[in-house]
Amino acid sequence: MVTRRDFLKKAGIAAAATAFLPSLDFKPAGIKTGLILYTVRNEMISDTDGTLKAVADMGYNWVEAANYSNGLFYNLKPADFRKKVESFGMQLLSSHNGGLNTSNIDKVVADCSEAGLKYVVLPSLPGDWGKSLDGFKQAADFFNLAGEKCKNAGMKFGFHNHSIEFKKIDDQIPYDLLVTRTDSKLVIFELDLCWITAGDQSAVEYINKYPGRYTLLHMKDMSSDKKDATMGEGTIDFKPIFALTKKAGMKYFFVEQDNCKTHTPLESARISRDYLLKNM
Repeated sequence: MVTRRDFLKKAGIAAAATAFLPSLDFKPAGIKTGLILYTVRNEMISDTDGTLKAVADMGYNWVEAANYSNGLFYNLKPADFRKKVESFGMQLLSSHNGGLNTSNIDKVVADCSEAGLKYVVLPSLPGDWGKSLDGFKQAADFFNLAGEKCKNAGMKFGFHNHSIEFKKIDDQIPYDLLVTRTDSKLVIFELDLCWITAGDQSAVEYINKYPGRYTLLHMKDMSSDKKDATMGEGTIDFKPIFALTKKAGMKYFFVEQDNCKTHTPLESARISRDYLLKNM
Protein backbone atom coordinates (compact mmCIF):
# COMPACT_ATOMS: atom_id res chain seq x y z
CA MET A 1 0.00 0.00 0.00
CA VAL A 2 1.41 3.36 -1.02
CA THR A 3 0.89 5.99 1.65
CA ARG A 4 0.23 9.64 0.87
CA ARG A 5 3.69 10.48 2.21
CA ASP A 6 5.31 7.91 -0.10
CA PHE A 7 3.35 9.23 -3.05
CA LEU A 8 4.34 12.85 -2.36
CA LYS A 9 7.95 11.84 -1.83
CA LYS A 10 8.04 9.98 -5.14
CA ALA A 11 6.24 12.84 -6.89
CA GLY A 12 8.79 15.28 -5.52
CA ILE A 13 11.64 13.15 -6.81
CA ALA A 14 9.99 12.90 -10.22
CA ALA A 15 9.44 16.63 -10.35
CA ALA A 16 13.06 17.28 -9.49
CA ALA A 17 14.16 14.86 -12.19
CA THR A 18 12.35 16.80 -14.86
CA ALA A 19 14.31 19.96 -14.09
CA PHE A 20 17.24 20.65 -16.39
CA LEU A 21 20.24 18.87 -14.92
CA PRO A 22 23.01 18.68 -17.54
CA SER A 23 24.87 15.94 -15.69
CA LEU A 24 22.02 13.52 -16.39
CA ASP A 25 21.00 12.05 -19.73
CA PHE A 26 17.35 13.12 -19.94
CA LYS A 27 15.19 12.84 -23.00
CA PRO A 28 14.36 16.20 -24.63
CA ALA A 29 10.85 16.16 -23.18
CA GLY A 30 12.36 16.37 -19.71
CA ILE A 31 14.44 19.48 -20.37
CA LYS A 32 12.99 22.67 -18.97
CA THR A 33 13.69 25.87 -20.86
CA GLY A 34 13.66 29.60 -20.21
CA LEU A 35 13.36 32.74 -22.32
CA ILE A 36 14.45 36.29 -21.58
CA LEU A 37 11.58 38.53 -22.58
CA TYR A 38 13.96 41.02 -24.16
CA THR A 39 13.76 38.74 -27.19
CA VAL A 40 10.07 39.63 -27.53
CA ARG A 41 10.26 43.10 -26.00
CA ASN A 42 8.10 44.86 -28.59
CA GLU A 43 5.50 42.11 -28.49
CA MET A 44 5.40 42.31 -24.69
CA ILE A 45 4.55 46.00 -24.86
CA SER A 46 1.91 45.70 -27.57
CA ASP A 47 0.26 42.51 -26.28
CA THR A 48 1.54 41.29 -22.93
CA ASP A 49 -1.01 38.53 -22.41
CA GLY A 50 -0.86 37.26 -25.98
CA THR A 51 2.93 37.17 -25.94
CA LEU A 52 3.19 35.35 -22.62
CA LYS A 53 0.62 32.83 -23.84
CA ALA A 54 2.60 32.28 -27.05
CA VAL A 55 5.82 31.76 -25.05
CA ALA A 56 4.08 29.34 -22.69
CA ASP A 57 2.49 27.46 -25.60
CA MET A 58 5.96 26.87 -27.05
CA GLY A 59 6.79 24.99 -23.86
CA TYR A 60 8.93 27.52 -22.00
CA ASN A 61 8.94 27.00 -18.25
CA TRP A 62 10.47 30.20 -16.90
CA VAL A 63 11.18 33.74 -18.05
CA GLU A 64 13.57 36.57 -17.34
CA ALA A 65 12.02 40.05 -17.34
CA ALA A 66 13.66 42.91 -19.21
CA ASN A 67 11.35 45.85 -18.63
CA TYR A 68 11.54 47.41 -15.16
CA SER A 69 10.93 51.12 -14.69
CA ASN A 70 9.59 53.31 -11.90
CA GLY A 71 8.80 50.32 -9.75
CA LEU A 72 6.84 48.49 -12.43
CA PHE A 73 7.44 45.44 -14.60
CA TYR A 74 5.80 45.90 -17.99
CA ASN A 75 3.62 48.63 -16.43
CA LEU A 76 2.40 46.26 -13.73
CA LYS A 77 3.18 46.20 -10.02
CA PRO A 78 5.82 43.56 -9.22
CA ALA A 79 3.45 41.09 -7.55
CA ASP A 80 0.86 41.56 -10.29
CA PHE A 81 3.38 40.80 -13.02
CA ARG A 82 4.53 37.69 -11.21
CA LYS A 83 0.91 36.50 -10.95
CA LYS A 84 0.37 37.19 -14.64
CA VAL A 85 3.39 35.10 -15.63
CA GLU A 86 2.26 32.33 -13.30
CA SER A 87 -1.24 32.41 -14.76
CA PHE A 88 0.29 31.10 -17.99
CA GLY A 89 2.02 28.26 -16.16
CA MET A 90 5.51 29.81 -16.13
CA GLN A 91 7.83 31.09 -13.41
CA LEU A 92 9.20 34.62 -13.22
CA LEU A 93 12.74 33.70 -12.30
CA SER A 94 14.97 36.69 -12.98
CA SER A 95 15.08 40.27 -14.21
CA HIS A 96 17.49 42.49 -16.10
CA ASN A 97 17.61 45.83 -14.32
CA GLY A 98 19.49 48.41 -16.35
CA GLY A 99 20.41 51.65 -14.60
CA LEU A 100 20.86 49.89 -11.27
CA ASN A 101 23.13 52.02 -9.05
CA THR A 102 23.87 52.93 -5.44
CA SER A 103 21.03 55.47 -5.31
CA ASN A 104 18.24 53.10 -6.37
CA ILE A 105 19.53 49.70 -5.25
CA ASP A 106 17.27 49.47 -2.19
CA LYS A 107 14.14 50.27 -4.19
CA VAL A 108 15.05 47.85 -6.98
CA VAL A 109 15.82 45.04 -4.54
CA ALA A 110 12.52 45.60 -2.73
CA ASP A 111 10.54 45.53 -5.98
CA CYS A 112 12.35 42.45 -7.25
CA SER A 113 11.69 40.70 -3.96
CA GLU A 114 8.00 41.58 -4.25
CA ALA A 115 8.05 40.05 -7.74
CA GLY A 116 9.30 36.80 -6.23
CA LEU A 117 12.55 36.78 -8.21
CA LYS A 118 15.52 34.55 -7.54
CA TYR A 119 17.99 36.70 -9.47
CA VAL A 120 18.53 40.41 -10.04
CA VAL A 121 20.83 40.91 -13.03
CA LEU A 122 22.67 44.01 -14.21
CA PRO A 123 22.63 43.68 -18.02
CA SER A 124 25.56 46.02 -18.74
CA LEU A 125 27.90 48.42 -17.00
CA PRO A 126 26.52 51.95 -16.54
CA GLY A 127 28.34 55.22 -17.01
CA ASP A 128 32.12 55.24 -17.16
CA TRP A 129 32.67 51.95 -15.38
CA GLY A 130 33.46 50.16 -18.62
CA LYS A 131 36.10 52.61 -19.83
CA SER A 132 39.02 51.95 -17.46
CA LEU A 133 40.39 49.32 -15.13
CA ASP A 134 39.58 51.59 -12.19
CA GLY A 135 36.01 51.74 -13.46
CA PHE A 136 35.81 47.96 -13.56
CA LYS A 137 37.15 47.83 -10.00
CA GLN A 138 34.41 50.24 -8.93
CA ALA A 139 31.89 48.03 -10.68
CA ALA A 140 33.14 44.98 -8.80
CA ASP A 141 32.78 46.84 -5.50
CA PHE A 142 29.21 47.73 -6.44
CA PHE A 143 28.51 44.12 -7.38
CA ASN A 144 29.53 43.03 -3.87
CA LEU A 145 27.28 45.71 -2.34
CA ALA A 146 24.34 44.72 -4.53
CA GLY A 147 25.05 41.07 -3.80
CA GLU A 148 24.84 41.65 -0.07
CA LYS A 149 21.56 43.51 -0.37
CA CYS A 150 20.09 40.83 -2.63
CA LYS A 151 21.24 38.11 -0.26
CA ASN A 152 19.49 39.84 2.63
CA ALA A 153 16.30 39.82 0.54
CA GLY A 154 16.61 36.14 -0.35
CA MET A 155 17.89 36.67 -3.91
CA LYS A 156 21.15 36.57 -5.85
CA PHE A 157 22.78 39.43 -7.74
CA GLY A 158 24.35 38.76 -11.12
CA PHE A 159 26.04 40.43 -14.06
CA HIS A 160 25.39 39.75 -17.76
CA ASN A 161 28.30 40.24 -20.14
CA HIS A 162 28.58 41.74 -23.57
CA SER A 163 31.75 41.69 -25.67
CA ILE A 164 33.20 44.97 -24.34
CA GLU A 165 34.23 43.42 -21.02
CA PHE A 166 36.67 41.18 -22.90
CA LYS A 167 38.43 44.01 -24.73
CA LYS A 168 41.87 44.41 -23.18
CA ILE A 169 42.79 47.53 -21.24
CA ASP A 170 46.50 47.90 -20.42
CA ASP A 171 46.99 44.32 -21.60
CA GLN A 172 44.42 43.02 -19.13
CA ILE A 173 40.97 41.57 -19.76
CA PRO A 174 38.72 43.63 -17.49
CA TYR A 175 36.11 40.89 -17.20
CA ASP A 176 38.62 38.99 -15.08
CA LEU A 177 38.58 41.83 -12.57
CA LEU A 178 34.83 41.52 -12.21
CA VAL A 179 35.10 37.82 -11.43
CA THR A 180 38.17 37.84 -9.19
CA ARG A 181 37.23 40.95 -7.18
CA THR A 182 33.72 39.77 -6.34
CA ASP A 183 32.61 37.42 -3.59
CA SER A 184 31.39 34.17 -5.10
CA LYS A 185 28.89 33.86 -2.25
CA LEU A 186 27.31 37.18 -3.23
CA VAL A 187 27.77 37.59 -6.98
CA ILE A 188 26.91 35.22 -9.81
CA PHE A 189 27.52 35.71 -13.52
CA GLU A 190 25.14 35.24 -16.41
CA LEU A 191 27.36 34.09 -19.27
CA ASP A 192 26.14 35.22 -22.70
CA LEU A 193 27.54 32.64 -25.12
CA CYS A 194 27.28 34.89 -28.16
CA TRP A 195 28.92 37.97 -26.71
CA ILE A 196 31.84 36.22 -25.03
CA THR A 197 32.53 34.58 -28.41
CA ALA A 198 32.20 37.93 -30.19
CA GLY A 199 34.74 39.25 -27.70
CA ASP A 200 37.23 36.71 -29.11
CA GLN A 201 37.15 34.59 -25.98
CA SER A 202 36.09 31.01 -25.35
CA ALA A 203 33.14 30.15 -23.13
CA VAL A 204 34.75 26.75 -22.53
CA GLU A 205 37.99 28.34 -21.35
CA TYR A 206 36.21 30.76 -19.05
CA ILE A 207 34.07 28.04 -17.51
CA ASN A 208 37.22 26.05 -16.83
CA LYS A 209 38.94 29.17 -15.52
CA TYR A 210 36.15 30.16 -13.15
CA PRO A 211 34.15 27.01 -12.36
CA GLY A 212 30.98 27.44 -10.40
CA ARG A 213 30.55 31.15 -11.13
CA TYR A 214 28.09 30.88 -14.03
CA THR A 215 24.77 30.18 -12.36
CA LEU A 216 22.86 31.56 -15.37
CA LEU A 217 23.55 31.23 -19.09
CA HIS A 218 22.18 33.08 -22.10
CA MET A 219 21.78 30.68 -24.99
CA LYS A 220 22.48 32.63 -28.14
CA ASP A 221 24.27 31.82 -31.40
CA MET A 222 26.64 34.15 -33.30
CA SER A 223 26.68 34.93 -37.02
CA SER A 224 29.86 35.06 -39.10
CA ASP A 225 29.95 38.85 -38.74
CA LYS A 226 29.79 38.60 -34.93
CA LYS A 227 26.13 39.46 -34.58
CA ASP A 228 23.63 37.45 -32.58
CA ALA A 229 21.79 34.67 -34.37
CA THR A 230 19.02 32.16 -33.80
CA MET A 231 20.41 29.00 -32.21
CA GLY A 232 21.66 26.48 -34.72
CA GLU A 233 21.95 29.09 -37.47
CA GLY A 234 25.28 30.57 -36.44
CA THR A 235 28.90 29.56 -35.94
CA ILE A 236 29.13 28.53 -32.28
CA ASP A 237 29.86 24.90 -31.46
CA PHE A 238 27.62 24.41 -28.43
CA LYS A 239 28.44 20.78 -27.68
CA PRO A 240 31.63 21.40 -25.65
CA ILE A 241 29.82 24.19 -23.78
CA PHE A 242 26.81 22.01 -23.00
CA ALA A 243 29.20 19.37 -21.66
CA LEU A 244 30.46 21.83 -19.04
CA THR A 245 27.21 23.25 -17.69
CA LYS A 246 27.61 21.32 -14.44
CA LYS A 247 31.15 22.62 -14.01
CA ALA A 248 29.93 26.12 -14.79
CA GLY A 249 27.54 25.86 -11.87
CA MET A 250 24.58 26.53 -14.16
CA LYS A 251 21.17 26.27 -12.56
CA TYR A 252 19.07 27.97 -15.23
CA PHE A 253 19.42 29.25 -18.76
CA PHE A 254 17.52 31.64 -20.99
CA VAL A 255 17.21 31.66 -24.76
CA GLU A 256 17.85 35.14 -26.14
CA GLN A 257 18.17 36.95 -29.42
CA ASP A 258 18.75 40.69 -29.31
CA ASN A 259 17.91 41.48 -32.92
CA CYS A 260 15.89 39.05 -35.00
CA LYS A 261 16.54 39.49 -38.72
CA THR A 262 15.80 36.14 -40.35
CA HIS A 263 12.73 35.33 -38.24
CA THR A 264 10.19 37.13 -36.11
CA PRO A 265 11.15 37.20 -32.40
CA LEU A 266 8.56 34.56 -31.54
CA GLU A 267 9.73 32.35 -34.41
CA SER A 268 13.32 32.71 -33.23
CA ALA A 269 12.30 31.76 -29.69
CA ARG A 270 10.59 28.63 -30.99
CA ILE A 271 13.44 27.60 -33.33
CA SER A 272 16.06 28.15 -30.63
CA ARG A 273 14.12 26.10 -28.11
CA ASP A 274 13.66 23.27 -30.62
CA TYR A 275 17.42 23.33 -31.27
CA LEU A 276 18.14 23.01 -27.56
CA LEU A 277 15.78 20.10 -27.13
CA LYS A 278 17.53 18.24 -29.93
CA ASN A 279 21.12 19.04 -28.97
CA MET A 280 21.50 19.34 -25.21
